[in-house]
Amino acid sequence: MAQKGKSIFPPFQPLRVKYKDVFDLKAFYESLHEWLGQNGWGAIEKGEMDHFETYYGERIGREGMREIWIQWRASKDAENGPNFTYYLYFDYHVLGMTSIEVVKEGMKMKVNKGELDLIIDARIEEKYSKALESNPLLKYFFILFKERVYRKELEQRKKELYQEAYVLQNFIKQWF
Repeated sequence: MAQKGKSIFPPFQPLRVKYKDVFDLKAFYESLHEWLGQNGWGAIEKGEMDHFETYYGERIGREGMREIWIQWRASKDAENGPNFTYYLYFDYHVLGMTSIEVVKEGMKMKVNKGELDLIIDARIEEKYSKALESNPLLKYFFILFKERVYRKELEQRKKELYQEAYVLQNFIKQWF
């Protein structure tokens, strides 16, 4: 349950996908970007609809092995509940990535080999809470309003967000 004064909170534990083998990071990056766009997710900064990336860091070791950190932030308004916004926070961590060539269907392809750890942290924002907490009269009724009026609505939105995050996790696992 959300704590008093917190309008954005994680309704469930973050989802995690780990993969260690040969993969194409660029193709995965583009596929995930496309999936988010097709499912109505946009960037948190309203000016840039499809620019999810907020951080990119890379370190190259002595033997050419790369370690990469990437952060994406996406948001989406709840379809049936105008008082809620969903957020997805992606934290990529790629370890020991090197470029290799493989032969697939008779063609040479440049791909990556390494370990990818992707954490997906889903969150919900209760838009109505800001208005209620800032009103000098209504702030005393905030807890009552939240527990009585919006409790079922909030539980339904948590369930929807969980289902969408689970579908996303399933898409990522199938991609690999």
